[in-house]
Amino acid sequence: MIILQKRIAGLSSPTLQRFVLRAKRALGLPGTVNVLVTGNGQMRSLNRQFRGKDKATDVLSFPASPLMRDQTQAVGDIVISAEIARQNASRFGHPVANEVKILVLHGLLHMAGYDHERDNGQMARKEKRLRVLLNLEPGLIERTESKSGKIADGNRRRSPDARQRRS
Repeated sequence: MIILQKRIAGLSSPTLQRFVLRAKRALGLPGTVNVLVTGNGQMRSLNRQFRGKDKATDVLSFPASPLMRDQTQAVGDIVISAEIARQNASRFGHPVANEVKILVLHGLLHMAGYDHERDNGQMARKEKRLRVLLNLEPGLIERTESKSGKIADGNRRRSPDARQRRS
């Protein structure tokens, strides 16, 4: 299910759903993914509740527990801040709709078991290949690496589930 609580220029629920399906197929990730595009207030609340960080963030992913996957075929949920997506799109010079897709892809990678904090660049390489395949601009890890010269600092995605992998 796709829920756009905040409007994104050039992006509709059906368009984002088609992207999610293409990205899941490219990752070999079966099951249902829910995406919520919301505001900074809700993002801040979720980030505080599940990660203990009292600030908004661009993307959070919540992989379904193995039990949940077995019973419902759910992969998990992705939550995106529309405001931060707009800021990033402006800063990097591409459409906001593309930024939302970049954030969705990043969340899906975490749901597929990748973790840029611990995998010595494996997630970054996979994200880069998928961005090319899906016609997207540089992704989160690549932007962070080029800016700082190192892998992203893990300021994004964490699941409330201790078995999480993670936007």
